[in-house]
Amino acid sequence: MPKTQLPATIDVEAELEKIARRYKAAGGVGINVLNLIGGQAENLLDRLPASVRKQLEGATVRALDHAMSAAHKSRGHVPDQASWLNSAVSAAMGAVGGAGGLPTALAELPVTTTLLLRVIEGVAVEHGFDPELESVRFDCVQVFSAAGPLSDDDGSDLAFLTARIALSGKAVQTIIHKVAPRLAVVMGQKLAAQTVPILGAVAGAATNYAYTSYYQDMAHVHFGLRKLAIEVDVAPEELNKRLVVKMRALTVA
Repeated sequence: MPKTQLPATIDVEAELEKIARRYKAAGGVGINVLNLIGGQAENLLDRLPASVRKQLEGATVRALDHAMSAAHKSRGHVPDQASWLNSAVSAAMGAVGGAGGLPTALAELPVTTTLLLRVIEGVAVEHGFDPELESVRFDCVQVFSAAGPLSDDDGSDLAFLTARIALSGKAVQTIIHKVAPRLAVVMGQKLAAQTVPILGAVAGAATNYAYTSYYQDMAHVHFGLRKLAIEVDVAPEELNKRLVVKMRALTVA
């Protein structure tokens, strides 16, 4: 009689260590972007006209609305791509957007947002989650609340991993409006980088590459934690607390 194979024991601490290290490494590329374009994150937004800054949040909401529909529909026509290819395509789009200054950068914003959301959905699938489920789409948008690679984040604020509101037919719209203000600042930094004189195309390619890499890593952090919570039957909130401890230990080290 064949022996029944028992499921492998999951080393929770080792898995949390991997997730913590991925989180810490995610924003590093942003520093290279800043060095490349010769700017500072805190003054990037000052490069945008006041009228654009004022309308940025509304534009971000519209971009996310468009992205949710377009990214999801594209799954039936275009398969998920390798991470390097996603970054390469995103960089090419950023170069085109930056080449024409602010007008083309604004036009490129919803396209890039769609690509980023599609990349996040792909990571969700990689971790075994079904993007047809509204709860998973909710999580995909929620990943955007991890700010961006140009933001000053010491890794201690991981609320985006466990924040929840009541899921309903309007849940995705609710999270879009909740995430939009923070994402507007992030996208504003990207737009401002793309308006750098002469270097617009280079800055556009570099920032898009950085953003794609960053959100790809954030998606792995988010869905990796979700998957671990299911596998070991531990509340995400509890794993989140333990992850914060790991993050702080890595910062001290």
